[in-house]
Amino acid sequence: MPSFDIASKLDTQLIDNAINVAKKEILNRWDFRDTKSTVELNKKDLVVMIATENDMRLTAIIDAIHMRMIKQGLDPRGLDETKEHYPSGPMIKKEIKVRQGLDKENAKKIMKDIKDSKIKVTAQIMDDIIRVTSKSINDLQAVIALCRKGDYELPLQFINMK
Repeated sequence: MPSFDIASKLDTQLIDNAINVAKKEILNRWDFRDTKSTVELNKKDLVVMIATENDMRLTAIIDAIHMRMIKQGLDPRGLDETKEHYPSGPMIKKEIKVRQGLDKENAKKIMKDIKDSKIKVTAQIMDDIIRVTSKSINDLQAVIALCRKGDYELPLQFINMK
């Protein structure tokens, strides 16, 4: 039976490239000259750590990272920016997690949308992916179109089409 998986994973190497290019771009800007701003990616935990002097520079750094991710073909919604920045001495620090895999809440939301659409498919949650199977490839393509229209606040990939 034909099937595919719905996943939400970003390529770690592309994220690393985007962060490094954004870091070079930020350090070469005139408004960041002689500042102590740093941007680092912890590859083990997949956390982007930003430290800078004020809110204006923090938003400029985050915007530069988003622009670089878009140019690398990555969706910036893959960054979890819900955690607030915090002061650390004269600096402001912010940690941005990179989302890998579907969390339970979003997986349930996607499953509900698939079931409400009345398309003849079987969907099941398997760890951090959703496997969708059907007798008809057209039904699978309808589910893909439905998921692309939905607003799930995270990037979705449709992989392992068999």
